[in-house]
Amino acid sequence: MSTTAIPSTVLPRRALLRGLAGFATSAVAAKSASAASTDTSDQIVFMSATKLAGLIRARKVSAVEAVNAYIQRTEEVNDRLNAVVMRSFARARKEAAELDKRAARRDFAGALHGVPMTIKDSFDTEGVISTGGTYGRQQYVPARDATVVARLRREGAILLGKTNTPEFTLGGVGGINTSSNKLYGSSHNPYDLTLTTSGSSGGAAAIVAAGGAAFDIGSDLGGSIRLPAHVNGVAGLKTTAGRVPRTGHIVDYGGVLDLWQQLGPITRRVEDLALITPLISGPDYRDAACIPVPWSDYRKVQIDKKLRVGFFAGGGESFKADEDTQKMIRQVAGWVGDAATVTEAFPTELLRALNATSSKLAMGDGWQWYKRLADKWGTKNLSSEMGELIASTPQMSTADYVRVWDEADQIKTKLLTWMEQFDVLLCPASKNAATPIDRIYNAADGGGSVNLLGAFNCTGWPVAVVRAGTTNNSLPLGVQVVAAPWREDRCLAVAGYIEARSGGWRAPPI
Repeated sequence: MSTTAIPSTVLPRRALLRGLAGFATSAVAAKSASAASTDTSDQIVFMSATKLAGLIRARKVSAVEAVNAYIQRTEEVNDRLNAVVMRSFARARKEAAELDKRAARRDFAGALHGVPMTIKDSFDTEGVISTGGTYGRQQYVPARDATVVARLRREGAILLGKTNTPEFTLGGVGGINTSSNKLYGSSHNPYDLTLTTSGSSGGAAAIVAAGGAAFDIGSDLGGSIRLPAHVNGVAGLKTTAGRVPRTGHIVDYGGVLDLWQQLGPITRRVEDLALITPLISGPDYRDAACIPVPWSDYRKVQIDKKLRVGFFAGGGESFKADEDTQKMIRQVAGWVGDAATVTEAFPTELLRALNATSSKLAMGDGWQWYKRLADKWGTKNLSSEMGELIASTPQMSTADYVRVWDEADQIKTKLLTWMEQFDVLLCPASKNAATPIDRIYNAADGGGSVNLLGAFNCTGWPVAVVRAGTTNNSLPLGVQVVAAPWREDRCLAVAGYIEARSGGWRAPPI
C-alpha cells in the first residue's frame, strides 16, 4: 500500500504539534541514552548500537568506517547464513560519506547518526526491492519508506539491506523449519548452520547475532520477534499494541486481528531496545490504532523487593519445556530473586483459554484475509502450507465468530485483573533451543496446550526477550519478560538485569 504522507493542513494544528513534540521528546531521550552505554565490546561489528552511536558522535569512529566494517562482516558470513537477501551497499557508503561531512560541522542527523542497520523484507524501503517473500512483489520497489524506516533514517541510521522472511511473514516452504520463501530460500542459524533461525524475523535476528548489522526491526504476529531472538541469542522487544505504527509493513493495520501485529527492534544488547523503540513510536496519522503514550525510561525502574515478579519454568502438561529450558528459567528467577520479590505463579489456565479463542479468530474466516493479501499483490503461487490451509479451513458463521471475539475480550479482562498482583512475568520463549531446519513435525512438537507466544499478541502486552542461558551443546536460550500494557520500561529494566547476570549475547562461531 502507498505510504504517502498526509499533508499537515489535513490535521488539526494542535494534534500535529502534539505529535511533533512527542517525537522531539523521544529523540532527546534516545540521544541521552546514547551517552550511557554499558557495553564493553571494542569491535565495531559487535558493539551495541548505543555505544557505536556515541563513538560516532564523539568522532572517534566515522560513519564510513562503521558501514565498511558491517559490509565486510556481511560479506564474510552471509553466503552461509542467507540472512541478507537484498543489499544496498553502494547507497549506504554514499550516505555514510554525507553524514561524515555533516559530523565535521557538528551537524548530527539524530540519535542514530551513521549507525548501520538492516530491515526485515516485510517493510517498504524507498528505492530498495521489498518483496515480503512473495512472488507478486519480486521486483517491487517502494516509492516511500515504511513509517518506522523513515523515522530511523531521519535519525541518521543507514540501511545496508533487507533480511529474509517467510511469505507475507507467515507462509514457509515445504515444511522447512526456518525463515524461508520461494524467492530467496532458507536462512541458517549462526550458532549451527543446520538449525533454524525461526521466523518470521529470522533473517533479521541471524544477521544481528552474527555482527552483520547493528540492529534490525522485526514484526510479531505470533512470536516473530521473540522466537528468532531466542534461537539466535539476541535481544528483541515486542511493543505494546498501539505503540509503533505499522504503515508500510506488508501486513499492516485494520480488521479484526488489528492489534495482534506488534513491531519492535532486534538488537544484541538491551540498551539498544531502549534507544531505538522511542524513535519509532507514536502516531503517524495513518495507523488508526496507534496511540500517543509517553515513553518511560527503564533506568528509573527500581529492581528491589517492591518489584513483584511471577515466573513459570515450563514444567507440566500445559507446556512441556525441556530440561535445559526449565533449568535456565529457574536460574533466572533466582537471579531476579536476589533483588526483587519472586513468586512461582503464572496465569496458565487463562492463557490456555485465550489460545483456544485466538486460534479460532485467526482461522475463523478460512484464512481469507491472507488470500486477500495474495490477491492484492498478484501472487498466484502461494507457499504450499498456506495454500493448503486456505483450501481446507472452513469459515465460521458470523454469529459464532462474534461470540468467540467476545469470549477473547472477556479473557483478556481477566488476565489484566490477574496481572494486578505482579509487575513482571518470566517464562520460556519456547520449549527448547533451535531445532533442525529439515525436520518432520509431529504432535509431540506442540509442547502442550499453552502457547506462550501468541497469547501475548492477543493481549497486546509488551514482551522483551534476552539471552539468559546456553544449552549443553552451546545453543542460546532466551527468556520472555512480560509486563502490562505500556510498561516496556519494566520489561527492559528486568531484561537488562538478567543480561547483566547472564552476559546476554555471545558471538557465534561463524
